[in-house]
Amino acid sequence: MKRRKTHSKTEILEVLKSSGNALSHDMIQANLKSDIDRATIYRVLNRFCEDGQVHKIVGDNGKQYFAICSNCGEKKHLHSHNHIHFRCLQCGKVECLERDISVALPEGYVAKMHNLVISGFCSECS
Repeated sequence: MKRRKTHSKTEILEVLKSSGNALSHDMIQANLKSDIDRATIYRVLNRFCEDGQVHKIVGDNGKQYFAICSNCGEKKHLHSHNHIHFRCLQCGKVECLERDISVALPEGYVAKMHNLVISGFCSECS
């Protein structure tokens, strides 16, 4: 379904693209040039997730973070975010770590996706 291009969508997407890291709703709102209400920001972020432009990360602190999708295929079945996310306990930065991991599951279990957030101190804060 074709979505309308609005000022809110354009500005929120630009904040996410320019960040280079995953941002929480509060971080996005703090970086907006215009006054966009909370409900609109959440609605836009959820649409971006539905459309495969952004992926959602639920941090170990329960907070939701949003990051621009990269290396995702154009087709929905190739859209995957099975990678590690890292949240710095000092500066609060959340970033995608493009590393392969393997987890030894019990016999008979088959993993299709995972959500892994590691907390600690980033290279700048450690």
